[in-house]
Amino acid sequence: MAEELKTVTLNDLHQQLGAKMVPFAGYNMPVRYSSDLDEHHTVRRAVGIFDVSHMGEFRVRGPQALDLIQRVTSNDASKLTDGKAQYSCLPNNEGGIVDDLLVYRLAENDYLLVVNASNIEKDWNWISQHNTQGAEMENISDQISLFAVQGPKAIDALQSLTDVDLKSIPYYSFVQGTFAGAEDVIISATGYTGAGGFELYVPNKSAREVWDKVMLAGKKFGIKPIGLGARDTLRLEMGYCLYGNDIDDTTSPLEGGLGWITKFTKEFTNSAAIKQQKEQGVSRKLVGFLMDSGGIPRSHYPLVNEAGEPIGEVTSGTQSPSLSKGVGLGYVKTEYSQPGSQIFVQVRGKNLPATVTKLPFVKGTE
Repeated sequence: MAEELKTVTLNDLHQQLGAKMVPFAGYNMPVRYSSDLDEHHTVRRAVGIFDVSHMGEFRVRGPQALDLIQRVTSNDASKLTDGKAQYSCLPNNEGGIVDDLLVYRLAENDYLLVVNASNIEKDWNWISQHNTQGAEMENISDQISLFAVQGPKAIDALQSLTDVDLKSIPYYSFVQGTFAGAEDVIISATGYTGAGGFELYVPNKSAREVWDKVMLAGKKFGIKPIGLGARDTLRLEMGYCLYGNDIDDTTSPLEGGLGWITKFTKEFTNSAAIKQQKEQGVSRKLVGFLMDSGGIPRSHYPLVNEAGEPIGEVTSGTQSPSLSKGVGLGYVKTEYSQPGSQIFVQVRGKNLPATVTKLPFVKGTE
């Protein structure tokens, strides 16, 4: 018997709004309300609101909190000050990645970890297993709703709902305060679209009120609800990794282009082996590529060289709404990873030419 899907707090509202609901990471989630193309352009040009309440949130507190986070994450969380967030990952013992995540410093000895929905239980077990010094851990995933309000008009759409000066919140920073009448909201200048905007962590009891007020305040700026379909094309245009597609238990942070969040100024899970890999070089790398003419790359399509020899595989691909051409991410042998390298995507038996491109494909606004 199939496991019953979990639902987000506003599940019924999304159905009333006409969303097409699909199973995603164990949750019943809105994939689109109108069309992926319309929703994508809404976020790039104006403002949209995503309900991404399926994401997981863990509180880690106490004198041992930072020590635990330092040991399980690749980035250096000691650099965080109150009100700052950091992108990081959880390396495993075999050279791969348990998950990628955000680390928020709420206060001294008080952190919030935001993890992928599909990995909530896995991450909780992994971090708990390493919690040998007694940091206080609490899984608050089912208590929090998360709305991402993204797009160049996000500040205009939200400013009337809070006394916090939204323009003054730098990228990867956040403020805790009252928002749309709800207390204890985290207003975070983060996102997964490259279009600018905020993520709002809201107690479930206030979720409907906050959503409705955001929609009302954003109406004159063209706000629309946006589904997971456009979320995927938006993140792909930025070259942002999706766990399970572009990074997973078998891909090292260095292969996945995450060397910038892998800090060898401290010891963390498998850090010695990853450092050795850095010194010796990796045999494959995650790259972005643009299709030279037609064709849409899809996950698992083979990548080959001019002679038709296998050199890798597509991990994510789509038709970019902003560029009107196929874009993709994939792993290739390192010698084909330089921008400008010619590669070929096997699409239904044909080898279609593509060019390795520096990311992002589309210039973001952050």
